[in-house]
Amino acid sequence: MDERTFFCRLGRLIYQIDGAYEQYGKGCKLGSPNLLWILYALNDGERHSQKQICEDWDIPRSTANTIIKDLENKNYVALSQIKGERRELLVSLTDSGKKYADGILGDLYKREKEVFSEIERPNELLDALQNLSAKIQKIAALKSSDGKKGKK
Repeated sequence: MDERTFFCRLGRLIYQIDGAYEQYGKGCKLGSPNLLWILYALNDGERHSQKQICEDWDIPRSTANTIIKDLENKNYVALSQIKGERRELLVSLTDSGKKYADGILGDLYKREKEVFSEIERPNELLDALQNLSAKIQKIAALKSSDGKKGKK
């Protein structure tokens, strides 16, 4: 297999996996696939900044802000100030938000558990994907910096 075949196949697989999660979200009648990922991120019991969610899950900041404001209006999330930060807030699920997230994600977690049980060497798979991701991000960063050099 050559590099173009590899990356084409990898891209298709990534989009197929993402599409499966998007389809799951549609089945739950979620308005946005990004809502599923935000709930997924927040449902780990930790508090996250909106910036962290956007970076970790590659969600546009304006999209995340709209979704989080909607969740806040429904009392599903609470926002709190980060000490020393003027503009960045921590986002955490409220008790009713946890129930909402669990209602949406509970079946997904069950299905993921079934799939996970069939994966051989999951840590090795994730390590390899993390390594690949880091290398691809370097390619994107180089191209991005190339584009900035010509602009003044």
